[in-house]
Order: sequence, then C-alpha cells, then structure tokens
Amino acid sequence: MTRVVFLLTPQLHLLDLGGPAQVFSTAADFGYGYEIAYVAEQEDVPTAQGVTLRAATEWPSLAPADWLLVPGWRSPPTGAHAALRPETLRRLAAHHAAGGAVASVCSGAYALARAGLLDGRRCTTHHDLQDDLARRYPRATVVPDVLYVVDDRVVTSAGIASGIDLALHLLATRHGPAVAAKVARQMVVHTRRNGDEQQDSAMLRHRGHLSDAVHRAQDLIDARFTDRLALSDLAAATGVSERTLTRRFAQTTGLTPLRYQQELRLERAEHLISHGSTIEAAARAVGFQDARMLRRLRARG
Repeated sequence: MTRVVFLLTPQLHLLDLGGPAQVFSTAADFGYGYEIAYVAEQEDVPTAQGVTLRAATEWPSLAPADWLLVPGWRSPPTGAHAALRPETLRRLAAHHAAGGAVASVCSGAYALARAGLLDGRRCTTHHDLQDDLARRYPRATVVPDVLYVVDDRVVTSAGIASGIDLALHLLATRHGPAVAAKVARQMVVHTRRNGDEQQDSAMLRHRGHLSDAVHRAQDLIDARFTDRLALSDLAAATGVSERTLTRRFAQTTGLTPLRYQQELRLERAEHLISHGSTIEAAARAVGFQDARMLRRLRARG
C-alpha cells in the first residue's frame, strides 16, 4: 500500500489538489494499492475557490515508498509564500532525506524551496511565478515552459492542471505506462507533453488525438509493450486493416506502431538503468533479446 499525503495550505487551488487526488483515487479503484491522506496546520482549510476543506492536523507515518504532495495556493502580487511552520518544512525535508519522493503543483514549489529541497536542483512552477521563484531562491534552477521536472525524487509541476500530468508520471514510473494510460483514459484526459524533457512519457505524449482505432492499438501496445506484437494482431484488435492502422497511426502520432512500442521500451529501460539496472538486464526486462537494439535506440535518441 502506497500512502499519498497531500499537505493543504490556506487558499489552495482545488484543481491543484483534485487533479492528482483523482489520479491516485482512480488507480486505487483499479486495484492498485493507494491510500490518500490530507494534512494541514489547521483542521479547516479555506480554498481559493471558496470551499472549506477539513484535514487532519496529525501526520501519518510515512515510508520511503510513500509520496508527499504540496498543491499550490492563490499567490498575492507580492510573492507566492504560504506561512508554513518550521516543523512542517522539516517534515518535507525529512521525508525526502529518508528516501521518499516529494512533489509540488504550481506555487507549492515555494514550500519545497523553503524546506531546502530545491537547492541545487532543477524545478518548475506556474509561468507567472517562474521569475519570482528564481529570484527568491537562486540556488534552484528554474526550468521555464515545461509541465513538470524530476530531479532526485523532487518533482515540481507547472500551474493548476499540470498536477494531473505529474501524478500520471508518478504512476507510469511506479507501474509502467499501461497503468497510467488506463487511468488517463478513465479520467477522459489526453495529456499533452512538451517533448523536450526526458521525463515526458511517450505513452502520454502521443495520446493527444481522437482516433479510436489508434487509441485501441495503443492500449494493447501499452499493456504488452514487452511482447512481440504482430501488426496483423493489432489490426484485428482494432477492427481495421493493417494498411489503415499504419496510416492512421502515422497521421495521429507521427510514428509506426513498432516505433511507438520501441519508444515505450526505451523509456522503461532508461528508468530501470537510472535505478541501477545494467543495460543487458534492462534490455531483457523490456522485451529485447539482447542489448544491441537498446544501445542503438539510446544512441539514436
């Protein structure tokens, strides 16, 4: 069971909270072990949209596999600061020091910065706040115009709806792209990606289209990207001819079905390698017979 704890601050934005919470709640509905908790420095938390939320004031125990997320809040013109107590900031830093992941949406990055978690790390926030965050915290490297940035278990995302992108990314890294795709489809979101950041999910980046046949093919590839998949089987599963599927796939994604599968394999292999796997072991884990193709794809990318 993975516990996802949201730290609520006064004047938080509902979508900053509701988007990621829906992602993990939907994953739990599908049988993945997620338990959501909400903590705050006060029981009643007013939101920027006028609804008051109720949260616990006592923190649950956290394991390294748990995630701690800070939604953003309405920022005054003079700066994006929430008056968090030193003990709260220490809890953020301590969870990361113990091996856990800490994430923020929008102005929630300021809480991570005040906790010292952005020092020497790449990060991002809402486009209206990027310059201010960089000025106030010069030890952080603020990356403009991206949806989210991952740096050593510190994940920061841009404004409002990008919290959904962040949460889907966390699902994809924990369970693989098929699970994130399943949750995204259930939530009726076709998540976009900037395409110039390595942490972007290929599974999500190529989902911003309206072709049902291609979505069905992608669903099958997402679920079985480590297997050998014949084009004839994909076409049969989607109810179109091989030629039609190939043409529509190229029109909507810019890729062939095989190239799409290779991107998923490469992305998963890179994740395994970054967590200590050898190239040979990663290649076998994602469905390659040996590491030669994986090396070629890494060199090409």
